[in-house]
Formats: sequence, structure tokens, C-alpha cells
Amino acid sequence: MVVSRFPRALFWAAATFAFVMAVLPHPPQVPGAPNDKIQHIIAFVTLAALGAWAYRRTPLLKLAIGLSLFGALIEVVQMIPALHRDSDVLDWIADTAAVMGVLLLVSWWRRDAGRRAAGGAGSGRR
Repeated sequence: MVVSRFPRALFWAAATFAFVMAVLPHPPQVPGAPNDKIQHIIAFVTLAALGAWAYRRTPLLKLAIGLSLFGALIEVVQMIPALHRDSDVLDWIADTAAVMGVLLLVSWWRRDAGRRAAGGAGSGRR
């Protein structure tokens, strides 16, 4: 099976964008001015969804660990004094919770889609 490069390119573009925005000393204002935790949640929901799409054969737990470590890396980099950013373990927790929520939904969806494809329980057949 040929793997499309587009989902992976989109995932890595989003990851790069998230990292750059997280470490810019003075990032631009986001429309609507959501608070920091909401911005983290939006970024990591997006990354988890794109990651699950781009890396369909990768176990979801491995993807969750990688994205959680990425969130931790961002917080460590934000500790660099020259960046004038605030590192907060609660940001990492928000990142990880967002990733886990999305990947749990993806897991459920994949399992349900597999059942429907196999004609098993939950397929609506009687």
C-alpha cells in the first residue's frame, strides 16, 4: 500500500508551527485571545488527529507517548531565560490530556469501523 505523503507533511508542518509559536519570545495574538491552556489544547488536539491520520499503522500508545514528550520538550525549551516564556507543568498536562482524549476517540472509531467492516456487532445488521 502506498502511503500518501500529504498527511505526514501536514502533521510535520503543524508540529513545526506549534513549536515555533510556543518558543517565540513574543508570539502574535490569536484571534479571540483564548487563554494559554485553550491554545495548548487546540494545538495538541490538532496534532493528535493529524498524527493518527498520518501514521495510521503506528500504535496509538506510541503516538501518544511521542506527542506527550513533544509537549514536555516545549515546556523545557520555554525555560530558556532568553525566550522570556513561562514553562508550566500544567501546560504539559493539558497537552497530554488533549492527546489522550483524541486518541481514545480514534481508537474507538477504528475498532467500530473494523467491526462494521467485518459485519460484526455494532454494524447495524440484524
